[in-house]
Amino acid sequence: MLSERIKELRIARGMSQVEIAERLGVSKQSVSNWENDNILPSIDMLIKIAHLFSVSTDFLLGEDERQYLEVTDLTQTQMSHIQQVIDDIRNA
Repeated sequence: MLSERIKELRIARGMSQVEIAERLGVSKQSVSNWENDNILPSIDMLIKIAHLFSVSTDFLLGEDERQYLEVTDLTQTQMSHIQQVIDDIRNA
């Protein structure tokens, strides 16, 4: 599950394995090994991956299907606009 989630999140964000590796401070081979289920990232790295993709570690591990959007720096008005877009998509 973890290997699939990492790959899905990377592709969904249009990032290469090299870009992920650079952002996490690891080799491209490490990212490839995670995605191919050859090795598991350390717990510390799992947390970094979760932060990079703005998901929970539970989501990465397949324990929780909820996904989140980081809205910390947005105003209430901006968050309301985003919620409206989400509602419109759900109702389409």
